[in-house]
Amino acid sequence: MKSPRITSRRSTLKLGVAAACSVALPFSLWNAGKAAAQEASQASSDGEEPAVGTQEQPFTFDTLSAAMEKRAAEAYVAPDATLPDVVANLSYDQHRAIRFRPEQALWRAEPGEFHLQAFYPGWVFKDTTRIFIGNDGIYRQHVFDASDFEYRPPLDPSAFQSLKVDGVAGFRIHAPLQRPDYFDELVTFLGASYFRALGAGSRYGLSARGLAINTATSETEEFPRFSAFYIDQPRPSDGAIRIMAELHSPSLAGAYLFVITPGQTTTIETTCRLYPRTDITRLGIAPLTSMYFFGENDHADHEDFRPEVHDSDGLYIIRATGEEIWRPLKNPQTLALSYIQESSPKAFGLLQRDRNFLNYQDTEARYDLRPSLLIETIGDWGNGTVELVEIPTDSEVNDNIVAFWVPETKAAAGQPMEFSYRMRWGLGTQDPTLMARVSGTYVGVGGNAADAKDNPSSRRFAINFTGGTIHNLPDDAKIDPQIDVPSNARLLDSSVSRLPDGGWRLSLEIEREDSQPVELRVKLSMLQRIVSETWLYQWTSTT
Repeated sequence: MKSPRITSRRSTLKLGVAAACSVALPFSLWNAGKAAAQEASQASSDGEEPAVGTQEQPFTFDTLSAAMEKRAAEAYVAPDATLPDVVANLSYDQHRAIRFRPEQALWRAEPGEFHLQAFYPGWVFKDTTRIFIGNDGIYRQHVFDASDFEYRPPLDPSAFQSLKVDGVAGFRIHAPLQRPDYFDELVTFLGASYFRALGAGSRYGLSARGLAINTATSETEEFPRFSAFYIDQPRPSDGAIRIMAELHSPSLAGAYLFVITPGQTTTIETTCRLYPRTDITRLGIAPLTSMYFFGENDHADHEDFRPEVHDSDGLYIIRATGEEIWRPLKNPQTLALSYIQESSPKAFGLLQRDRNFLNYQDTEARYDLRPSLLIETIGDWGNGTVELVEIPTDSEVNDNIVAFWVPETKAAAGQPMEFSYRMRWGLGTQDPTLMARVSGTYVGVGGNAADAKDNPSSRRFAINFTGGTIHNLPDDAKIDPQIDVPSNARLLDSSVSRLPDGGWRLSLEIEREDSQPVELRVKLSMLQRIVSETWLYQWTSTT
């Protein structure tokens, strides 16, 4: 969710509020309250019906899936989001003043690797979710009491002590990430189906969500919501925590299974079973939401002492063939949509590659420590498209980047769908490779700088490749560029040169021939073998 104040986004992140940017035609960036309110109102579930995991017999993921399939066959019923007035009318600052008491965390008094804390409802979180704790497959709802929370000024604690609220806004799990005697925040589920996780040494940045429905289409976007969670009580020897969840929206019902393993890179093994009750125009699987304000490839007029401001700097894809693709992010002047067709890709994600503090100079936000998130597909995902949505923004408080997988097979009423994937959260989510990777993209006006003659219809691109087998080759090594320029542009000049600290730079000057987007594609080869990942870039008439 977005903070309504430009100065409060970081405070919001510290509270674990899942950042979200709603996308609906005409694709204008909404203010925080409006976006969050739509998520809360549209991300509805059949909340009036009892949760399905309350039987006396063991309750499994198959049981949950069958119940969600049955639910999808029934007419959708919006939840009754009635909260006591004192809760429903909480302002942003008042809601922030309600904190869970750490000493009340579930399992704190028991030996083990996990603690659980809840978030109080109110502000934009008017639809609550219920939490069930399971032992040997039998789940009981855990009802949080008013005394589990602290009510700080300007609130009057006595106004909340007698309130009964069936459910909470969300929850977070803590686990030792840095040292064995301190429980760090590991993962947060809060707001619709949004959640975020951390690996060791990282700070909250981008978000994931369970599902995207009709994002960046002419249809009204839906925000499915996790309406109930079934969490296995961890045993002392458990190194992972297992969570099941019900997901609801007007268009479908779904069952989710998460197995979360903390570490240097935190992994979340995910299975989602989806049961559409209507045909869906665009179904986004494993959606990611991030922020890119400006960076090395943006030269807009930012009166800011910081060289770069972003939670992620590129979209990364590993194709089924093993080819690696890097698409630098940008903050466009108009909405930009990119569609990368794939057949069961091995992985895709939004990464923060630049880990050099000097390139950010922000001692508070520490964008150099924001996690990357890689989605590793499990099984055959078939044909589809990795879709990237880049939305103009004039502030770093807005999450303006969305990426997800769109299966070629459309979601149709009564036709179940299942996807499994592994999420990798952390500072370093990519495996070592022999390929050189893109470490920087720099864009400027074309023309001859020495003659002070600019060519407004051309752009010069400088792409740095580092690492891999070519990193430390001698200056006279023969590196060949493979440059793919579409028919609406032409290549004016190209060259490959050695970087002083290792690696290579490919310089291009491209001239456009019409106003349509120019899709560029380059990689490096040596001795007729590919030695780098593939760089993709969409050059629009306004960038």
